[in-house]
Amino acid sequence: MRTAVIVPAYNEERTVGAVVRSLAADGHEVIVVDDGSADRTGEAARRAGARVIRHVLNRGLGAAIGTGVAAALRGPAEVLVTFDADGQHRSEDIPRLVGPIGCDEADVTIGTRSEKRHRMPLTRRLANWTGNALTFLLFGKWVNDSQSGLRAFSRPAAEDLELRCDRMEVSSEIIKEIKRHGWRLVEVPIVPIYTEYSMSKGQGFVTGLKTAIRLLLRRVAK
Repeated sequence: MRTAVIVPAYNEERTVGAVVRSLAADGHEVIVVDDGSADRTGEAARRAGARVIRHVLNRGLGAAIGTGVAAALRGPAEVLVTFDADGQHRSEDIPRLVGPIGCDEADVTIGTRSEKRHRMPLTRRLANWTGNALTFLLFGKWVNDSQSGLRAFSRPAAEDLELRCDRMEVSSEIIKEIKRHGWRLVEVPIVPIYTEYSMSKGQGFVTGLKTAIRLLLRRVAK
């Protein structure tokens, strides 16, 4: 299936080139959304073969994913994949996520970081579990790795996806959309690549706490 891979990137000059090359080598269309980076993230991604869309200002993960989805939908992609820029994900896991969609067994798949989880720092595991629990309490759907950045959407699902959160809370918002639309979800075990660099990215305890507060405030406001 024709697959577009959306890579949100903020100050990822160090890793984004290798990420793009691995994806392009497997035949994927690669769209990097440079979310107002202060370094040469966009240049590195472009040299590696990605189509680069740049936000002039840093708008956050949710906004970057929304921009990437809109760009991918203007093309012929049948499946849209989100993929982190920090080198944590493996391109070879993408066919495992696309498979259930291609077989019409799922509308959305999420890569669950079940293997090597013991290598996560305790604070990261706690933040991840808290994200899962809060997502369940707010939206009524349990997902084993709700904060995973590796996901795949069928084109019809991507066309109906409504993202209003600009920052890290977008991961929980995607679960809300799965529940709201009644989309079929398959969780696919993946093997993450934990490096000192990738472990410094993503949701630590403090970032997770801020994300939780924003989710709660958004829920109360409704």
